[in-house]
Amino acid sequence: MLKLVQLNAIGYLSIATWVGGGFINGTAEYIYKDGLLWCQAPFGYALSLLFGGLFFAEKMRTEGYVTMLDPFQLKYGQRMGGLLYIPALLGEVFWTAAILAALGATISVIIDIDVKTSIIVSACIAVFYTLFGGLYSVAYTDVVQLFCIFFGLWVTIPFAMTNPNVGDISVNASAMWIKSVDRQYTGVYLDGMLLLIFGGIPWQVYFQRVLSAKSAFNAKILSYVAGVGCVVMAIPSILIGAIATNTDWNNTDYTLRDHRKFPIPEEDMNLILPMVMQYLTPPWVSFFGLGAVSAAVMSSADSSILSASSMFARNIYKLLFRQQSSEQEIVNVMRVSIFGVGILATIMAIMVDSIYMLWYLCSDLVYVILFPQLVSVIYLKGTNTYGSLGGFVIGWFFRLMGGESSMGIPAVMKYPWYDKETNTQLFPFKTFCMLLSFSSIILISYPLKYVFEHGLIPPKYDVFMCIVNVPEETIALASNKMSELTAMTPTEVNGGKINPALKFSQDDLLAVEKFAAKNGKDGEKTNFLSSYEGVESDVPKESS
Repeated sequence: MLKLVQLNAIGYLSIATWVGGGFINGTAEYIYKDGLLWCQAPFGYALSLLFGGLFFAEKMRTEGYVTMLDPFQLKYGQRMGGLLYIPALLGEVFWTAAILAALGATISVIIDIDVKTSIIVSACIAVFYTLFGGLYSVAYTDVVQLFCIFFGLWVTIPFAMTNPNVGDISVNASAMWIKSVDRQYTGVYLDGMLLLIFGGIPWQVYFQRVLSAKSAFNAKILSYVAGVGCVVMAIPSILIGAIATNTDWNNTDYTLRDHRKFPIPEEDMNLILPMVMQYLTPPWVSFFGLGAVSAAVMSSADSSILSASSMFARNIYKLLFRQQSSEQEIVNVMRVSIFGVGILATIMAIMVDSIYMLWYLCSDLVYVILFPQLVSVIYLKGTNTYGSLGGFVIGWFFRLMGGESSMGIPAVMKYPWYDKETNTQLFPFKTFCMLLSFSSIILISYPLKYVFEHGLIPPKYDVFMCIVNVPEETIALASNKMSELTAMTPTEVNGGKINPALKFSQDDLLAVEKFAAKNGKDGEKTNFLSSYEGVESDVPKESS
């Protein structure tokens, strides 16, 4: 019974990670703007959790990794892992920006203050309580706020539906708020759905839930639970968007009292959800709805900020610049990076109007660059640093050349079916860039592996030291076989492997290596954990 409760709690945390302000506000915005069929994000991200659980959660948890970037740095090296942090960070910044923009829009409608001011205030709140609360703030707020979102939005719906200015949403629904997909945009539609599904997998904010699960099996199950939960949580936002499309706004306080423009300008469509709460429900319901949206923002803002800062502190600062840094120094770096991520996200939230587009764009570079890298490092054992770097550069180049109309970035490279009138890439070029990146990893890695291993190129030219010119300590850490270096490999337990970084310091591992060299390698196999305690007892142990 206790295990079931723990599993449900972790499942709720995973749902809350995705169901934030961008989720509920962005869904309502796009239902009103382009219809249900074009509102891909909630369903795409839900499917990403299902695919993540099916193909990645169990493998990552079994290997005992601590962060999503661990397998990259173990296989491709610390510097390559640092490069792969860049698209991960940008994704987190866009995600956090969408969340802060959602709260800013909500507050600006309900209490009538400037949008930019409300975004800055909400960013300060999120940064400071993440800074002082840390992981505890994430865990405690996520579960409570998830219930606030669900019940808060559902309380709003019956009052809005029964407002005299709202028509029956079931009448002419296909034309009003479901709508259709023009065949001309089929490539764009498929490209967007694939981006959301597979670009929603390589996220530290997701893997921090998976890697903290009790076992590999639990990691898999919680992904499935979260995927279904995301679809359920999208229903009230979909209904609110449908209500907005069937509202006679000219007879509401939106135009009669506040003298706002109708039809609603495109730049104000991100305000649809708070507008329904403000103008179609009683004041006390509006107040409760605001609390629900605010809770949604905080439930995922802290997770996103914390995941980005923890990746920077552990995978960049400690491993690249200060390998001997103390625990307190890492904590201080994490605190500074929390401020940095918060500032970048606030600037982006102020610059971009659409909450849905911020929510959508957060998985763009993650899909093009990180997803093929994740597939390669988990499933293709022959890939190496050369291929990883090649795929990284090629993916970046072709994606940037395609431009991004929602951010005003012009297309330098016009792919097939380019629409000059709207400056739109109708070809699924993002998926094309992802496939280019993935094929580059394979086509560079395997030929170089062959020529180096067969002596066609001297080992000294293996400048990245990842094929034949590999340092001995790297070989020892990569070994998964029981040997004299057992203490340096992941330890098997019922729920998977335990990362050795959680149990031993670098000094510990060096001491074990010296002990192995001193006693020879041809003798009886020795349990170095127990032997090390007896022979090197003067070396202090470190634990997580």
